Amino acid sequence: MHRPIQVIRSASLSGYVELAQSLGLNPQAMMAQVGLNLRCLDDPETPISVLAVRQLLESSAQAAGVEDFGLQLARGRRLSNLGPISIVLREAPTARQALDTLGRYLRLLNASLLTHIEDHADVVIIREEVLIEAGGSVRQSIELAIGVMFRILRELLGPGWRPRQVCFTHRAPLRGDSHSQLFGSAVEFNSAFNGIVCAARDLTAPLPDRESGLSPYARRFLEQALSDAPGTTLGSARQLIAALLPGGRCTADQVAQLLGMNRRTLHRHLEADGASFSSLLHTIRTEFAGRQIRDSDRSLAELAELLGFSGPSPFAYWFRRQYGCTVSQWRAGRPATGSSDPGNG
Repeated sequence: MHRPIQVIRSASLSGYVELAQSLGLNPQAMMAQVGLNLRCLDDPETPISVLAVRQLLESSAQAAGVEDFGLQLARGRRLSNLGPISIVLREAPTARQALDTLGRYLRLLNASLLTHIEDHADVVIIREEVLIEAGGSVRQSIELAIGVMFRILRELLGPGWRPRQVCFTHRAPLRGDSHSQLFGSAVEFNSAFNGIVCAARDLTAPLPDRESGLSPYARRFLEQALSDAPGTTLGSARQLIAALLPGGRCTADQVAQLLGMNRRTLHRHLEADGASFSSLLHTIRTEFAGRQIRDSDRSLAELAELLGFSGPSPFAYWFRRQYGCTVSQWRAGRPATGSSDPGNG
C-alpha cells in the first residue's frame, strides 16, 4: 500500500532565510537542492515534505560549518508560529493542559514529530522524537523541536522559567555554548531520550488569564481539521512503539491495551493501513539504531537497552543479520559488502 508523504507546515522554516544568509548561505539554492521552492514560505500553512525539511536543516548545518543550526532556528520562535493552535494554548488554565492540547493537535503541524508526556512524582518528562522513514541524521530536527518546545513553555510560564534538564540522545557538539545560553547548565547529551524534564509544580501552576474570545472558534477549526485528517491508529501505534521501545517494554498486547482495543483489533486496523505491528517495530527500531550509532557514543549494552533488546548479544546478532557487519565495523566505516547505512535498510 502506498503511504502518503509525511508533511509539515512551512512555518517550520520560519526564520530560515535570515539565518541562512547570516551564516553565508544562499537560502534559495539550499532549498532547491532538496526540492523546495522559496515561495512555499510565503504562506505558513503550506504543507511541505518532512523529509525535505530534515535534509535542508542537516545540509545547511554542514554547509555553514555549525553544529547548532536547528537550535539557532528555534531561538526566534513564538507561540504565534503555531497558527490557530496558539490561540487555544494561550487560553489554557495551566501549562500542563496546554501541553495536552498541543499533543492532541500536533499531527496537524508535523506528521513526523511525536510528543509523549510522562508524570514521575515531582517531575514531568516531555519526550520528543522525530520518526522519518528514511536514513540520515535528524540531529538538527530534534534540536529544533526541543528548542521550539522550550520557547513555548518559556512564553507560557514567563522568562524566569527554567527546566530541570534538557536531554539529547546525540553526542555533544564540539562547543556547547548555544545550548547552555538557551537552556541553562542542565543539558545532557548521549541521554536515554530526547526531551525536557520539568518540575511538575511549574506546569500545574495557574497561568495568567489571557481570554481573547477566539478559543472556541479556533478549537472548532482544529477539530474539523483533525476529523478530516487520515486515520490515527497507525500514527498512534508508531508513537507508542517509539515511547515503549527502550527497556524492552514494547509488545503488541501493551500497545493495543493503551489504544483501548485488543491485539486482534490492533492487527486489523494496522493491516487496513498496509502495515503490521512487527513491521512497525522493525522500522522504528532500525531508524533508532541508525540514529544512535551515527550520532551518539553509546556502548553496545546501552544501545541494546534503548532498542528494546534483552542484552548486547541479541542486539549484536540482530544488527549483523540486518547489515552484514558488526556495530564497531560500521562505526569504523568498514561495513561488509552489501550492507547498508542503518536507518536506510
